[in-house]
Amino acid sequence: MLARWVLAFIFFYHGLVPKILFTSETEIRMIEAHGLPVDPLWVARAGGVIEILLAIVLLVFSHHRWPLYLVGGMLILLLLDVAFFSTELLFEAFNPVTLNISALALVAVALKESREGQAVMKPQPTMHG
Repeated sequence: MLARWVLAFIFFYHGLVPKILFTSETEIRMIEAHGLPVDPLWVARAGGVIEILLAIVLLVFSHHRWPLYLVGGMLILLLLDVAFFSTELLFEAFNPVTLNISALALVAVALKESREGQAVMKPQPTMHG
């Protein structure tokens, strides 16, 4: 359960701090790199709300694995997005490679924990004779 809580913290923090409260210039540049005709500040804040909602989903649906698969897929897609549109960020001191790979490892741990928890909770067959 610790891995799931840490994942929720990561998504909550990254949604709230660099996207909503103190919009990061790096976030804005990453959004602008897509060349879309939308306000990058709006996109950053919407992304922040989505990340906060993901954090809540991870905790509210703590007995389900689908949120972990959703988060894992998003982490992979976001890393690929940065690799294609903001390649220079892959070489920064604190970068999406280390963050996303670490978060993916937490997803794997949380999935393993959930499988082990289900095995413990699964009723054992009884013999009637």
